[in-house]
Formats: sequence, structure tokens, C-alpha cells
Amino acid sequence: MVTCHQIRASYEWACRAEIDALKPGNVHRFADGHRMSADQFLASARVSASVLAERRLSAGQRILAAVEATRNAVGTNTNLGIILLCAPLACAAEMEGIELRAALASVLEAIDLEDSKAIFEAIVLAAPGGLGAAPSHDVRDAPRVTVVEAMRLAAERDLIARQYATDFQDVFEIGTSAFRRAEARGEKGMWPTVFTYLAFLANFPDSHVARKHGLDVAEQLRRCAAAILDDTQRTDDETERADKLMAFDSRLKERSLNPGTSADLTVATLFVQSLRSNLHNPYVDG
Repeated sequence: MVTCHQIRASYEWACRAEIDALKPGNVHRFADGHRMSADQFLASARVSASVLAERRLSAGQRILAAVEATRNAVGTNTNLGIILLCAPLACAAEMEGIELRAALASVLEAIDLEDSKAIFEAIVLAAPGGLGAAPSHDVRDAPRVTVVEAMRLAAERDLIARQYATDFQDVFEIGTSAFRRAEARGEKGMWPTVFTYLAFLANFPDSHVARKHGLDVAEQLRRCAAAILDDTQRTDDETERADKLMAFDSRLKERSLNPGTSADLTVATLFVQSLRSNLHNPYVDG
């Protein structure tokens, strides 16, 4: 179990580290984009951190409160996916004597209809780009099944839903593996985060891109990202790497392609890394 302070600090660190990394197509400190700024994302992290770490709130209550706080602070949806992923992880970190991934499975299983109602309200309030009407269990309707059951139905077309349906399989396997491999190679600074983001982008058609531009475009982006990932790993020259990534970033933003889901999964991975560090070092205060 970790403290509220550690959870809050881990979450803010994860959000800040993701913004500090050069993530092609997404908002980062090297370049804003999509009518959003890095400062908006950092402000969103600050205002949502306290409620995500509030032990008195359930997972659904935390998600809704965090989305409300973000809306009040920046007036737009900067972090719905981040909140949907990180709130259950925060709840899991509070469980004593159980490994984080196993604890997360328990948290997801415990989400009931009341919590699901709060989560559906949060999604509608955030109004994510490309959100259409679902043929069944639409978020605008009162829930008749839990959010995890609804997510299972959407798992094939949405990567956030897939995490709820698989106990965050891709975060714990694709994401943490990419981060650890980068660290094992001696990568420092932003680079483990960059390679985590590129791993998600290279492995999956990004859900946000697919919703707004279609699956074919998202798949084309995935193939390009796989080539960029391979190319970037071939050199240790950080200037050369950054130049290639910035060129890719410009091409994506010129086409209004924002791989936001890959960025959300990256934040969740960083949050897991930090939470696990605190779990293994219980005397380190955040």
C-alpha cells in the first residue's frame, strides 16, 4: 500500500514526464498542437491529482470528480483517457498486501452500476473527440450493465476499453516492457517515455485517430510509427533522434492526426512504474 501523497506525486510525475517527452503527433513541451498546449495538460494533472488520490472516493467517483476539476480548470478534454486509466490504478495501489496488477483486477471487478453511472457521466462531460452513439450501452443512457461489461463490448475498437476488459494487459505488458527495455539499454531523461509511446503507437492503430479519421488511417500511422521506432533505436545520437521525431511530429500535426490514446497509455505505464517503485520502497515518501 502506498500513501495518498505518494499516489498524487506518482500521478503528477507520470503526467509531467509524458508532456516532457517528444511524442510525435501529440502535445508535448517541444510543440503544442490540436488547439491545446502543454500548460493545459500540466494544469489538468495538478487539479485532478488530489481527487484521484482521495481514499474516500470510489473509482467511479474519482473519475467523475477528476473530469469535473479538469473541465473547470482548462475548459476542454485534455485527460479523459488518462483519468479512466489512472483512477483504478490509484485505487489498486491503496490495497495492502496484494500485487498491483492483481489488486487492479479486484478494483475493476468491484465497479458496480452506481460507479458505472458516474463513469458514463464523466465520459459525456469530457465529450472526447469522435465520440459517436453506440448500438448498445451508450454512455448517454443510464447503465444497464457495469462499465467493465460495456468496455468488453467496445474492446476491439477502443484501446482504453480493451484495458478495462483485460485488466490493463497492454499497460502491464507492452508498456512496462518497453520502458524497462529502454532503461536496460541505458536510456535516460525523456527517452524511456518516448520509446514507451512509440511502442504503443507501433503495436496498435491508435483509437483516437481511428475514431476521428478511420481505421485505415490509424493503421497507416501504426506502420509509419513502427518504422520510426526501428529507425530511432538504431542511433544513440539524441539530436538525430529528436530531428527525426520532430519531422514526424510536424507531418502528423499538419494532418490533424493526434495519437491521444497512445499518450494516455503511456501515462498509465509511467504511473504503474512509479507506483511499483513506491510499493517496493515503502519508506520513500513520494
